[in-house]
Amino acid sequence: MNNSNIDIKPTFLNLWPTLFMKLALPGHEGANPVIADLILSKNVEVQNMTENYAIENILNLDHPAIFWLKQCFDKAIDDYSKHCGINYDLKWTIQGWGNVNMKGDYHNLHNHPHSWLSGTYYINVPDQTDAEIFRNDLNPASISFFDPRPQANMNSIKNDKQVDPEYKVLPKSGDLFIWPAFIHHLVHPNMSEAPRISLSFNVLVEWSNDLIPD
Repeated sequence: MNNSNIDIKPTFLNLWPTLFMKLALPGHEGANPVIADLILSKNVEVQNMTENYAIENILNLDHPAIFWLKQCFDKAIDDYSKHCGINYDLKWTIQGWGNVNMKGDYHNLHNHPHSWLSGTYYINVPDQTDAEIFRNDLNPASISFFDPRPQANMNSIKNDKQVDPEYKVLPKSGDLFIWPAFIHHLVHPNMSEAPRISLSFNVLVEWSNDLIPD
């Protein structure tokens, strides 16, 4: 038997990765109460606030706190794109909308069509430790993201990170999450008397022929 190939090392590739970004924004302690007031005011003024974001883009408000938040989003999107290996300039626009979840409110499973990236910034995530939990499958105020590959978890085995079908996380106030817009996700019910307030957004890339893969 020829043993000359014993020391040959295999090549491992991470194919079709799903890049998820998490960042705690510095300075959120001062900005969040101001942004929360803006979103709560919009929630009273605008019907279907979470559905009319193309018309009522909250990031177009002329306000210093919104300007700060938009700058943070732009920097995070630039960091995300560079981590993806995108080594050329991108132009994008951001559509943003507020979310106010009162006690019992949740968001059904969905994704965000016609966008490159989606994200959410968490302004107020109330403590759920004293909430009345009447079902053992509740994950109060958490958000779950799901494997986009159909039936990829059917042959799952313990500790294989490629086939865990769900990533569930309880955000903290000041957290910013960014993910590919095609990822399905849902928001679990808020079980606190205080509102759960966040600002979600879509990233739309301005088309150019330079974006066509080689």
